Amino acid sequence: MLHASLPVQLIVLLLLLGSVLSWVIIFRKNRVYSKATDEADEFESRFWSGVDLTQLYRSATDRNRVVSGLEAIFEAGFREFARLRQKKGLDGRTQLEGAQRAMRATFAREVDRLEHNLELLANIGSTAPYVGLVGTVFGIMVTMHGLSTEQSASIAAVAPGISEALFATAIGLFVAIPAVWAYNRFATRVERLSVRYESFAEEFSSILQRQTHIEE
Repeated sequence: MLHASLPVQLIVLLLLLGSVLSWVIIFRKNRVYSKATDEADEFESRFWSGVDLTQLYRSATDRNRVVSGLEAIFEAGFREFARLRQKKGLDGRTQLEGAQRAMRATFAREVDRLEHNLELLANIGSTAPYVGLVGTVFGIMVTMHGLSTEQSASIAAVAPGISEALFATAIGLFVAIPAVWAYNRFATRVERLSVRYESFAEEFSSILQRQTHIEE
């Protein structure tokens, strides 16, 4: 590649930069999803252990902690429910609907956080093969141009251009395959976490609904 044509060198450099960027995203998102799953397991264990909801809420609002995932959804719903419950003249349905709106808003933010940079990973995976093909085209063009100045075609004359053309294609696939695989895997993990968050919000809404009936 040190002796390849300048356009092919630039294309390969662009592909290698895309590869580095995609692997950075892959490692970071893998840590994000692993942490989100562990936090969801830990919070569900505490939530269903029978601990008092007020105590759980105080733990979630500790200033030294940044809550996310299920705990953030719980914190938003319980905070709004408690705020509306302190107001006079509001029935249980209004209190419950307010808590549900707060949980839906937090749910949307949490899913958006999980999906951050996935679009970039998908774009790298989908465009890298085509960028590699551009390098292939340039490599073949250089080969054809070289043949036009040669009196006789030989392997020695066409080998360098064909080699750099095939190398550009290989680099494009090398960049695309891990990015596409990671995107599909991460999209599945986001979907599973979002279903888990949504199910928890529904279950927590049922608990709040029972509390409003008890108070009434």
